[in-house]
Amino acid sequence: MGLTDITARIAKAAKEADRDLSDITLIAVSKVQPNERVEFVLKEGHRSFGENRVQEAAGKWPGFRETYDGIDLHLIGPLQSNKARQAFELFDMIHTLDRPKLAQTFARLAQEMGHCPPLFIQVNTGEEPQKAGIAPADTDAFVRECRDLDLPVRGLMCIPPVDETPSLHFALLRKLADRNGLNQLSMGMSDDFEQAIAFGATHIRVGSALFGARVPPAG
Repeated sequence: MGLTDITARIAKAAKEADRDLSDITLIAVSKVQPNERVEFVLKEGHRSFGENRVQEAAGKWPGFRETYDGIDLHLIGPLQSNKARQAFELFDMIHTLDRPKLAQTFARLAQEMGHCPPLFIQVNTGEEPQKAGIAPADTDAFVRECRDLDLPVRGLMCIPPVDETPSLHFALLRKLADRNGLNQLSMGMSDDFEQAIAFGATHIRVGSALFGARVPPAG
């Protein structure tokens, strides 16, 4: 679809929701995309990108950062605790804080390294057993736990079930965030980001609509 078309759709959705366009960040999901596609979007001036895997990001983004200023890199995939240190070094924001053990690892690294990227807590709004995230009923307690650890929690993130109406999940995430005094919401993807904007999304994650179908690595 292209960056121009996506940004026009975002602007239209923001206007219809009576929201300030500057409050919405488009994260271009560049996971499993060839470098030439990513560079095309960089050359168009876009700077916020999302990756699912630390290893893939480590092989891709240091080189791009040598050429392009102002890159804002978001981790939007699950994170193993043993990759947390590398994630702190690579990413400007982490959207997938999803369990107490990882929160404790982040707190230890923040003390040791002297910094911690802003964080989103991932909420499993559909309570799907195969999906990571904090259960909605446990979210308030987990937010308190993270604050007690002095972690910079900025908001909540969700990935709705594929077979359910996404707006119900966006509404739930918004309610949980409001209740905990969090004003950032990472929600909405290629097929539903307009709905997410209507429910207050501040960060939307768009991949296939922007880059085309993903290209899996050979072999």
